[in-house]
Amino acid sequence: MTAAPAARLLHRHVRGQWPAMRRLGAWSAVEALPAFASGLLLARAIDHGFLAGRPMAGLAWLAALAALYALGAVATGRIYPWLAATVEPLRDSLVDEVVTAVLRGGTRGAAGAGVSQVTEQAEAVRALLGSALRNVRQLLSAGVAALVGLALLSPRLALVAALSVAIGLGIFGAFAGVQVRRYRAVVLRAEEIGEAAAVIVHGVRDVVACAAEDRASATVGRVVDAQARALRAYARTRLVRVPVLAFGVHLPLLALLLLSPYLTAHQGFTTGEIAGAAAYLVTGLQPGITVLVDAGGTLLLSLAVVLGRLAEICATAPEAVPAATAVPAAARPFDLEARRVTFAYSPRAAPVIDDLSLHVPEGTHLAVVGPSGAGKSTLADLLTGLSAPQRGRITLGGAPLDPAWTRTAITLIPQESYVFAGTLRENLTYLCPHPAETRLDDAVHAVGLAETVDRLGGYDAAIPPGGATLSQGERQLVTLARAYLSPAPVIVLDEATSHLHPAAEARAEQALADRGGTLIVIAHRISSAERADLILLLDGTAHVLGTHGALLRRSPLYAELVGHWHT
Repeated sequence: MTAAPAARLLHRHVRGQWPAMRRLGAWSAVEALPAFASGLLLARAIDHGFLAGRPMAGLAWLAALAALYALGAVATGRIYPWLAATVEPLRDSLVDEVVTAVLRGGTRGAAGAGVSQVTEQAEAVRALLGSALRNVRQLLSAGVAALVGLALLSPRLALVAALSVAIGLGIFGAFAGVQVRRYRAVVLRAEEIGEAAAVIVHGVRDVVACAAEDRASATVGRVVDAQARALRAYARTRLVRVPVLAFGVHLPLLALLLLSPYLTAHQGFTTGEIAGAAAYLVTGLQPGITVLVDAGGTLLLSLAVVLGRLAEICATAPEAVPAATAVPAAARPFDLEARRVTFAYSPRAAPVIDDLSLHVPEGTHLAVVGPSGAGKSTLADLLTGLSAPQRGRITLGGAPLDPAWTRTAITLIPQESYVFAGTLRENLTYLCPHPAETRLDDAVHAVGLAETVDRLGGYDAAIPPGGATLSQGERQLVTLARAYLSPAPVIVLDEATSHLHPAAEARAEQALADRGGTLIVIAHRISSAERADLILLLDGTAHVLGTHGALLRRSPLYAELVGHWHT
């Protein structure tokens, strides 16, 4: 990781806020005036006021300093609106670029890392930049102002202080690379936790059914332990603050206090100059160096590492599309085929799917049924490319499930209804932007969502975060209408109608079957299987494919499931 990509990424996302940043810089300069003038005015008050027998003049210099502090307080209050105007837009624009890059990259297993990048890391950039501009900016500007003021008060003292500070900063800089590498390891381990947990959460029902809880726990535990080790290694680098603070803060101040009698007696320094220099060191330089070391080892370092990681993600080139995948859609059917597919959640775990071969011709309505934990949701993940088999291959139209191809060819609707904050229209047209109004109406009526649209007041009704104004069944209807509008020739429903009553479920499934293309339903009701052209029965590692009538004759388990449902 280099600083340049991180800096370019940050510049790209804050360049639209230059007017706010200019005002932030102007008010920051006003805010730093007390730190700049404190030593000079204090020296004047002592040398030309109190020690000169002119107490009123001394009080006047101190009153001028108090007025500057009042002006600085006003500037601090004016800073916060411009600080918010600089930082707050960053999160949305950064999330948009990161999401685009993650989807564009489309690497398998990146879902968990993508969650970390979009949530934890993008939000961390906003929070860290806000903290840096709020605290680090204030104290560092005060430190620089104190050094400049000290140089005007006494160039010799300023030179000694600057040399000591330079030694401290040199030590800090020498260890900065180690800190960056170790904190980057912490960030990468966090992404690995997301990746490992995403796999387990996706197949939690199958994990439980296969009694693989211990293996799943061990898998996640290993990456959690790895992050703990990375955090401890990073924490050890924080010991560098001891020599940095010693040279940059404590040594100049102690030397000034211990040598002050000699400096005033033999070097021509006045009492006011000594007091002013001490004021600069205590009120300006010491807080500035301390915050640089503490925030530099946390806020600034974290900001640099996280921005660098996000810059790597955003710079990822789109994956090359294999030649077989590049065949135009119109030139081949969208047959979906699994050839001797085997999948397990760990190398030592029993397979959830074992040696499965399946051919689903384009336009087929397939239902997948079986006992809980039989691997139905795992099969949905395999058929949509979210999980990769350990053995065998899955093809769509004769081509492997390349992510760039799969995203446009297959729409997966899970049991969890993903409804986001926005208008109802935006939720419905997410997979098909700007459809004709008549097509939108057709989709809404086809799946049975029209009554909800009327209740909400039309397509432009606002949907709050999480879809709080919608029932669980209505949220599922929104996602089903979204799938109906999707141009994808293959739709997979993974118990996506679980909150609908049977009649509403039948209407929605029939609508999706009639829209054309292939429909695969992971069924939680046998009635879904009865409507399908073909039925795949999963029972552990066994599987049977056939029509409803054929399975009634051939499979005692299927006959038992049907009988149980109808009784």
